[in-house]
Amino acid sequence: MLETSARLLKLLSLLQTHRDWPGTDLAERLGVTTRTVRRDVERLRELGYPVHALQGTPGYRLGAGASLPPLLLDDEEAVAVAVGLRTATSSSVAGIEETALRALTKLEQVLPSRLRHRVHTLQSATVRAGTAPGPQVSADALMTIADACRRHECLRFDYTSPRGGASRRTAEPYRLVNFGRHWYLVAFDLDRGDWRTFRVDRLTPRPPAGPRFTPRELPYDDVADYLARQLSARTWPCQATVTLHESAEAVSDRVWPGMGAIEAVDARSCLLHLGAETTDDLVWMITSVQADFALVDGPPDLPAAFRRQAARCLAALGSEPEV
Repeated sequence: MLETSARLLKLLSLLQTHRDWPGTDLAERLGVTTRTVRRDVERLRELGYPVHALQGTPGYRLGAGASLPPLLLDDEEAVAVAVGLRTATSSSVAGIEETALRALTKLEQVLPSRLRHRVHTLQSATVRAGTAPGPQVSADALMTIADACRRHECLRFDYTSPRGGASRRTAEPYRLVNFGRHWYLVAFDLDRGDWRTFRVDRLTPRPPAGPRFTPRELPYDDVADYLARQLSARTWPCQATVTLHESAEAVSDRVWPGMGAIEAVDARSCLLHLGAETTDDLVWMITSVQADFALVDGPPDLPAAFRRQAARCLAALGSEPEV
């Protein structure tokens, strides 16, 4: 049988799984009687843990307290939290780096040596590469927007667009999306009477929130897919659509975020909508998917750009292009 202090920690660990525990199940897990479980629950309550009794059947649930209690994490959970906090120290959310570092320092101080070694091993063997982090956004702004989304309250904000300049907007916020290196707000713009996407780093909320609204139906079922379509079609001067002669599922891993939006047609084909700065960029992006395709729509000079690329490839092989 577990000693009292060890048993209390074990009981607290079970309750922190956020499930309802019948008293008999807890007693079986701890190797004690249900009467002992009741006494241990009372001890946890005296220590400030809000352990609630279940209605209808003898059992318990850990509720949310007024302050954060000590957390009991298993090995995998502790390593996952440490890695997540380490990643957050280079986050694009302004002001969170120092907080994440403080939390990581506290966690590492209490990690067993074997787990601390695993975390340090991963840290020392990892190099951050690729593109630089995107523009930082305010944590307060993210929370204000998220709260308006949850409460279905209109959001007023100042917005700076690279093309339209500064403006004051009122919108019905729907979702925040962390896409690529940027944070976006998908919302219904009441001033324009249409769905819009806003870069959060260009947005400054103006409290208080506006009146509550009834959520509208999104143009697409998947808000991330909707954002991908907006980014690939509306923000680029050159836009195209091609039919890929493979299923949407087969090519999904070959279309990176922000490149374009895939639209399923049938089991053997799909549409790829994409945009770029130039027609040569479109050619490179389309051919990088490595699928047979047919041009559906695009700039008038896109076919010529494909021919130029084909000629370069044939010339590299020492072959003359067909006229």
